[in-house]
Amino acid sequence: MLTKTSTGVPDPEEQIPGGQPVASQTSEDDQANDVSAAADDDAEEDDADAKPRPAAPRKPREDEAFAEGDHVVYPTHGVGKVERIATEEIAGHTLELIHITFEENRMTLRVPVAKAKSAGLRKLATRKLFDEALAILKGRARVKRTMWSRRAQEYEAKINSGDPLAIAEVVRDLHRNAGQPDQSFSERQIYEAAMDRLAAELAALERIDKNAAAIKLADYLKTIT
Repeated sequence: MLTKTSTGVPDPEEQIPGGQPVASQTSEDDQANDVSAAADDDAEEDDADAKPRPAAPRKPREDEAFAEGDHVVYPTHGVGKVERIATEEIAGHTLELIHITFEENRMTLRVPVAKAKSAGLRKLATRKLFDEALAILKGRARVKRTMWSRRAQEYEAKINSGDPLAIAEVVRDLHRNAGQPDQSFSERQIYEAAMDRLAAELAALERIDKNAAAIKLADYLKTIT
């Protein structure tokens, strides 16, 4: 699958030298991965001032360094692969950039090495950490008695944190209604997005196909229901 990388100089709103990452290309599928549009489809109107606190991305280890070919996780886009690390001149500034490709979304993200940690870029979870995420799936659902619109926003924040433990909590809480007639459209979208994120990381961790990883997760959930 081909990806395209921007070769022009980004405008100030696209890239602040040394600042936030810039996506070279996005597709319509990219918007679906951010899981931002589903929350209000079936939601009741929540209090305007009651905004959920975003889930914080997992902090990378101090010694976490990235190399070409590494599978990595970017909070809002999930699993990608380091295509290269190169020094480039942008708007008169010399920056060392990590080029991350997301084949499923046909997108390339450029992240300044100096900002990788603050942006939440991390390597794949360890086997031990992912096993902790699987253990969370076995736990009892903790569904708050609040309006769905607020809970949906909290679930989206957890998914976009990139933290496998937080994402596992979303799957755990929504799995009981998965496939049921009373499950709303937005609830199904959020559940599937969380499952997709876990499957993508499991696939990269075990070096298997993503579909195979999704089946493995689904089979695992069947054993605890």
